[in-house]
Parts: sequence; C-alpha cells; structure tokens
Amino acid sequence: MGAVRRRAFLAMAGSAVVGAGAAGPRPRIGILLATTYRTGTLEQRLDEAKAQGLECAQMSMACAGLAEMPDVIPAGLPERFRTAAAERGLGVASVQGTFNMCHPDPEQRKEGLRRLRVLAEACPGMGTSLIHICTGTRDPNSMWRKHADNGTAEAWKDMSACVRAAVEMAREAKVVLAFEPEMSNVVDSAKKARRLMDEIGSAQLKVTIDPANLFHTGELPRMTEILTEAFELVGKDVVLAHAKDLDRDGEAGHKAAGEGVLDYDLYVRLLRKQNYDGPLLLHGLSRAQVPGCLAFVRKKLELAG
Repeated sequence: MGAVRRRAFLAMAGSAVVGAGAAGPRPRIGILLATTYRTGTLEQRLDEAKAQGLECAQMSMACAGLAEMPDVIPAGLPERFRTAAAERGLGVASVQGTFNMCHPDPEQRKEGLRRLRVLAEACPGMGTSLIHICTGTRDPNSMWRKHADNGTAEAWKDMSACVRAAVEMAREAKVVLAFEPEMSNVVDSAKKARRLMDEIGSAQLKVTIDPANLFHTGELPRMTEILTEAFELVGKDVVLAHAKDLDRDGEAGHKAAGEGVLDYDLYVRLLRKQNYDGPLLLHGLSRAQVPGCLAFVRKKLELAG
C-alpha cells in the first residue's frame, strides 16, 4: 500500500472509531487486586480480574502470600508478577507501598522506609514505576485512623521528613511515589497535598486522587467546590485515580463506585479535563460488585468523552 493510500486508510479508520464514540485516550479501568480478590494465588486473582473485564491492577505483595511491605522479596517474584499480568493482557498499574509515614515512633518510620526500599528495587522487575503510599497519622495502632495530633506542626515535620527520605530513595530506584490526600491522614486535603508537593519539589512525588476521601464533616454540601478545587490544586500531578464512593461526609469513603452520593459525572469530567489516561482503580468493593461498578464507571467515561 502506498504512503498516500495508507494515510487515507488510517484517517478513515480513525474517523470510524471517533464516530463509534471514542474520544482519544481515556483512563484504564483497573482494581486494587488484593483488597477485592482476597483469596487464591496471584494467577487465580489475575484470572478473575481478566474475566471480569478489567484492564489493569494495583499489585500487592500480599497476593503472593507475603506481607504487604516485606523484609525481603524472593528472587524471581517480581518477574512472576509482570509475566502473569502480561499473559492475561493486564497492565501493572502500581504496587501497594503504604506505611505510617507519621508514626509517633521514629523507629517505626525508619523500618517503613527500609521496607519501601525493598519494594522500590523490585518495581522494575514487576513492570511498574509507581508505588502508592499514604502520609500517615499520629495514631500508633492504625495508619487509617485520624488522630487529634495530626494537625500539629510536629506531625507535619516528621511526616514531611519521612516523605523527603522516601522521595530520595525513589529517585535512586527510578520510581515515582503517589500519595493520597485523605481524611484520616496528616495530608487530609488537596490544599495540604499542594503544600507537600511544593515543599518536596520532586518529580518523584505525585498524587493518588480519591475524591471519596476528601470530605470533612459538614463539607458534603460543598462537593462541587471541593472537587473542582482539588483538581485545580493537584490535578496536573495525578498519576493514580481511585473509583469508590461515600454515603456521608467524614471518614466514610468505603462504598463501591455508584452506590453512594459522589458526583461521578463531575469527577470523570475533571479527570478528562486533565487529559488523564492513567489507571482508574476500583476500590472498596467485593467480587460480586465488580461487574456493576465496572459498567457504571465505563458509562461515566463514555458520557464524559
């Protein structure tokens, strides 16, 4: 086929796709593998994700029977993750690397950093360069529980120092850390996320956006304002996006996508406005809820196209 005919053919094919409803690159719908598919081998969990129509997955060492943040990752295991996903046509969106970056015990923070290095060094073998993290809380027993001291200057100082050390480690390992602003953590708003990004000033630090975790008590009536502001502040730095829901404000973002009150039309429009085409990860749902949530999110993406 000549060059002119080839260009004409490609143009015609492209027009047909656009006419069928496509609108350029879109987010890839995936899932947090370990939290929905809680049993079975790594391969069996990936089989389920593939069978249910997902495109990518956030991996966790727990899927291979290890601690989420292990002391050691056995040789060959990262490649097993990458190969198993590739054989099923699934992308490795990211890997779970959360630990309490503001734990009141500095030794706990040091141990978390050591284990994060182990995970970061395994990322190339796994086929991803993204690690999902959280900024942590002063609660000594749960990194997902809000604490009265989270808003103190000392908590911010300890957290930001830990994040800075993690970012330097990420630079050495050539990976990117994506932290999530969320209600229960020290960084509990988009404004604080922007502050942390500006303080650290590194390309190795990006954002995981989960709008279901952004609403403090009494803020739900301001949903449009808060979501819009969040994307104005950190939208250009979003490299991972979550898809779940909430039925009230406060620490309530635990519903499956489409089963709460989150304005998904606005959320998806804001993602598309940023030309976001990264992972959009279903979260906070059971195996049985996957088909319905997947259909819901797909429909919202089509409408926003």
